Order: sequence, then structure tokens, then C-alpha cells
Amino acid sequence: MNYKIPKNLLSKGTSNAKTAKNPQETYILYLAPHTQNSKGVNICPKASKGCAESCLFSAGRGAFSNVINARVNKTEYYLENKRGFVQQLARELTKISIKASKNTTQTLIRLNGTSDLDFVYLLKKHADFDIEDHNNLHFYDYTKILGKVRKYKDSENYTLTFSRAEDNDHEVFEALKLGANVSAVFANELPDVWNKYPVINGDKTDSEMLEYKGFILGLKAKGKGRKDTSGFVIQ
Repeated sequence: MNYKIPKNLLSKGTSNAKTAKNPQETYILYLAPHTQNSKGVNICPKASKGCAESCLFSAGRGAFSNVINARVNKTEYYLENKRGFVQQLARELTKISIKASKNTTQTLIRLNGTSDLDFVYLLKKHADFDIEDHNNLHFYDYTKILGKVRKYKDSENYTLTFSRAEDNDHEVFEALKLGANVSAVFANELPDVWNKYPVINGDKTDSEMLEYKGFILGLKAKGKGRKDTSGFVIQ
């Protein structure tokens, strides 16, 4: 066995500079992105070269070796024991849901902090956990998989933002037509408009994506992204 079962899969959003600003309590699941695991499995199947090189895995606390090791360990757990991983995740979500009910609040859940997997489907398949039954939780993610945007566009409890990269402009505009927001990374100051679509500051809080539809969520380049030359970061 190449992993140790962690005490918790979900991390409090206070560990992330942006989600710490969310008005709602937030929890995030962080894995090791792309193919950074012993099996070479790509858990970000649509990641472009620029995205992989600029990944936020390299930014903030994610640059520390103990954080990287913890995320790699969770990824090995997921790959070697998917059912056990997902069932543990469901138990953690159930506890958070009960807490939110007692406090009569809504908690935000981001299951793909540094991955792009269909956890909504996996939770239902392996743990009989349907996110639509937990209205005191609201799930949200960034994704480069347009099919996921189509699949969940009518969900009342799962908000997806499509991530623009250097190789998917043709899908960006379909995502916008579906009513999704699109995140785009800029090297310098955020413009007011990009390709005729209004730009809002996506770095302000993650909850911005819940308040708008069909907008560009502008993000400033971070970590290794500041040196990007692929076109992933818009100059």
C-alpha cells in the first residue's frame, strides 16, 4: 500500500488566501494534479501544457513539501482504493451538512481544488450520497471539461466555472452560451471586458462565481504562471 489513510480529506477554506475571504464557511479537497502520482494517472484529463506548468499546486502553501506530500498521499489513496476514499469523503460531507443544519447556514464545498474529477457522480455511485439532498451545502468547481458544464448546467446545488486555457478558446464561448462563467488568467491588470464579455475579479472570493452567470472571472497569474509563455496566461 503506497498511502496512509488521512484523518481528513477535506481542508478548511481558511488555508487558502482566496477562499478564506468567502462569506460562507468553505471546505476544499486538494489532490496532486495532472500525473503527479505513482501510477501516472492524469486526474486533470483536459489540462493543457500551459495549465499543467502554471498549476496552483506551485502557489502559496502548495509549494511546501509537507503540503505536497499530503496531497500526493490523498491521490494515491484515491487511485488505489477509490470506493474507500469516496465513502470517507461522503462521511465527512455528512458531518459538515449536519453542522450546517444545526447552525442554519450554508457551507461551500469545492471538491476539485487541484483536480478535475466528477466527484458528484462518484459520491452517488460509491456512497449513495446525492448532493441535491444537501441544500445546506453548495458545491462548486472549476473545470476544463465542457461535458461536465453541460451535464450539470441545470443543477441547483453544483456551480461549475469553465477554465480557459491556451488550447480551448473554441469551447470557452459554448460554456458562456450555456450560462457558465469562464475563468481566464491575466498577466497584468484585469481588463473590464474580454472578447466582448464583462470581466469581474475572480480573485476577490470564490463566492463571486455563485453570484454571476456568463461572466469572465479574471484571475491574476500566480506561482509559476507568472513565467508562462504558452498562451495560458493572457498577456
